[in-house]
Amino acid sequence: MSMKSVYFEIFGKVQGVYFRDNTVRKATQLGLTGNVRNRKTGTVAGVIQGPPDAVEEMQQWLSHTGSPKCRIDDAVFTNESLLEANECEAEFSRLPTSN
Repeated sequence: MSMKSVYFEIFGKVQGVYFRDNTVRKATQLGLTGNVRNRKTGTVAGVIQGPPDAVEEMQQWLSHTGSPKCRIDDAVFTNESLLEANECEAEFSRLPTSN
């Protein structure tokens, strides 16, 4: 079965409001794998992988919901591709801050 993979970057008030923790929780509920991290630029970025319908639901959540205290100004999704299940990450994880 083909899995969908997409990179994301979320702009707005998304750091210091538990955005990453809520992202891990939602992705896990949807059965997705990938990762999320803060960026030094003030955004939150990562990759989501899994069944196409679950990835699309996560994209909507990242675009419009996020954590309760966040403010999402923009959500950018890039590098969309199809993967085989064995090419996906093993779990959804929270990574250290990056450039």
